[in-house]
Amino acid sequence: MKPVIGLTCQNENLVNRSINKINYTYINAVLKSGGLPIIIPVIKDEKYLKVIEAYLDKLDGIIFTGGEDVASQYFNEEPVKEVTFICHDRDITEMELFNKAYERGLPILGICRGIQLLNIALGGDIYQDIYSQVRNVIGHSCGHNVQEGYHNVNILKDSILYEVFKKEKLLVNSQHHQAVRRLGKDLKITAVTSDGIIEAVESTNDKFVLGIQFHPEAMAVKYDELLKLFIYFVNKCKK
Repeated sequence: MKPVIGLTCQNENLVNRSINKINYTYINAVLKSGGLPIIIPVIKDEKYLKVIEAYLDKLDGIIFTGGEDVASQYFNEEPVKEVTFICHDRDITEMELFNKAYERGLPILGICRGIQLLNIALGGDIYQDIYSQVRNVIGHSCGHNVQEGYHNVNILKDSILYEVFKKEKLLVNSQHHQAVRRLGKDLKITAVTSDGIIEAVESTNDKFVLGIQFHPEAMAVKYDELLKLFIYFVNKCKK
């Protein structure tokens, strides 16, 4: 059977309706890699958080996707003025989802917001806005086609990313203004940009946890090389 991969999604409140949404590129990347994608909704009533256990019973792995900023209250800071887009319901849902998935030892992949969320969940923190909090930072929020590369990341040899891509430098896209600052428990840095921004982390214990700051699912639409990461992850999810 195909590994069942959970995908988190965004929540958007519109006039007289509230919707969940996800970029199809995530779904497509999982399908092309041999997985069966299942979208996990944002739960807006905490009394229903118990359904997370039912989802996890069905999953072989989970991908925490990109989107809104994680609320700074999770690492005991007040928000800086550059933080304008958060979703408390999503934060609550995903923190619960990560903690329970981590306890079970399910393979976890965090993309963009996902790397930040998993790092915070493991006791680390993030820069709320790299452009105001990091000196001499390069561009990390490309305005052109997200299917194209924008800057390079430097990959450490002793890492999952090096095992996947077999190279120490990789051209990636970039769509973020926040980034990992202080590492969470049992994580190590495995890729950085020239300005020192953390672009990838992975677990140092026996759990499979990989976080990346760029969006390989978007570049995989055009570049098969980036699909290798999802193929690797889906294979790790096979029972």
